[in-house]
Amino acid sequence: MAARKAWGGRFTQGTDEAVERFSASVHFDRALARYDLRGSIAHAQMLAKTGVIPSEDAARLVAGLEALEVDLDEGRLEWDPAHEDVHMNLEMRLREKVGEVAGKLHTGRSRNDQVATDLLLYLRDAARAARLGLATLREVLVERAAEHLDTVLPGYTHLQRAQPVRLAHHWLAFFEMFGRDAARLRDFETRIALSPLGSGALAGSTLPLDRAQTANALGFGGPSRNSMDSVASRDAPLEFLSACAIAAVHLSRLAEELVLWASSEFDFIEMADAYSTGSSLMPQKKNPDVPELVRGKSGRVIGDLVTLLTVAKGLPLTYNRDLQEDKEPVFDAADTLAQCLEVMAGALATLTVRSERMREAASDPMLLATDLAEDLVREGVPFREAHEVVGKIVAHCVAEDVDLRDLGRDALRDFHPAFSASAGELLSLEGALERRNAVGQTARGRVAEALDTARRETAAERRELERGREVR
Repeated sequence: MAARKAWGGRFTQGTDEAVERFSASVHFDRALARYDLRGSIAHAQMLAKTGVIPSEDAARLVAGLEALEVDLDEGRLEWDPAHEDVHMNLEMRLREKVGEVAGKLHTGRSRNDQVATDLLLYLRDAARAARLGLATLREVLVERAAEHLDTVLPGYTHLQRAQPVRLAHHWLAFFEMFGRDAARLRDFETRIALSPLGSGALAGSTLPLDRAQTANALGFGGPSRNSMDSVASRDAPLEFLSACAIAAVHLSRLAEELVLWASSEFDFIEMADAYSTGSSLMPQKKNPDVPELVRGKSGRVIGDLVTLLTVAKGLPLTYNRDLQEDKEPVFDAADTLAQCLEVMAGALATLTVRSERMREAASDPMLLATDLAEDLVREGVPFREAHEVVGKIVAHCVAEDVDLRDLGRDALRDFHPAFSASAGELLSLEGALERRNAVGQTARGRVAEALDTARRETAAERRELERGREVR
């Protein structure tokens, strides 16, 4: 195989072309180009301020880097795999613009601290983008919940009808899940607040670098505290991937419910045409492909996390080339989660709820069996005893094909003398909902309170995110 000139003066033999193809990363790490240029501008300005390079050289470097930003925005940058990665590609393009002075840009830094800085800058924006997507989805959940405060459906355990709940309460459960996802990403940003730039390859530099200046210029709270940790650790992308994976699991659970509810067996919802597909063979089919794809893509995001955990688990300090494999999982997870959040918000916003069908399913009297047991508890019967008694009543109704609500007081007292009234007097769908009036339960007033809280939360989150966008 032909060989090409190796980078640096240490080598006398060129790199094999197969090795170049194998080790090149510019086809994916060019996603960091904007962050790399931003970091290089800050670094050049610091080198001038500390007197490491002349001010006029720094000015030329900054002008060239800003010109490359314009080229990037307008799609004029060309990427050459022979230059291996995004950093070397940009340095070569800078050399074309400003000449040999481009060689001064890398003074006092390594690609190790360079890529670590780029990645944290990327993750900061990716976390903010994920929070924006989650905020939109949560806003949709609040809107749909408000529309269906009085829509009742069965809640399920083990995919068996369990107890009646309000659809608003059900959707607010996902609102809470996605809120914790957003909180994880918000909290994550506090752990990527220190800049690796200036850590060098692992031990820093003998040059008088001002790490605080570059940290401040890039929006960090300060320089990182240990140069070895700065270039070797990948817990930041791991934490980001973990947050993405948990959010993807929550999306998958919501997607699974939409798939079930859209089936003729449930018939609780109808997906909008814009978020459904047909069959290539069966003209009657309307398939919930969007939630199915969201459900499927959750495995992809989980896989991204497992990939990086596996890469990082056996590496000694400090940098090892294995860490080149940290970026593709991060880029993939960020992009996949963003798409899933967008389409799920659209699917939820446009689906039709079949309220009557939901209420019909929730009207199964057996869903009120727990209420019957709790009536005995109010009469002083221990719950375990009440549970067993009502279990026998349920078995009787099933065997005799009797509606639980048709049992009179005397019929109930055949099972236990403490029953205070007939089942028809004790049990009702609305009563089952309204008697659950503690915080976080299904009474109308409590769900309305939860909706008010949710509205305030989403408004505050939106304001915070918009302020962050203005700052950047």
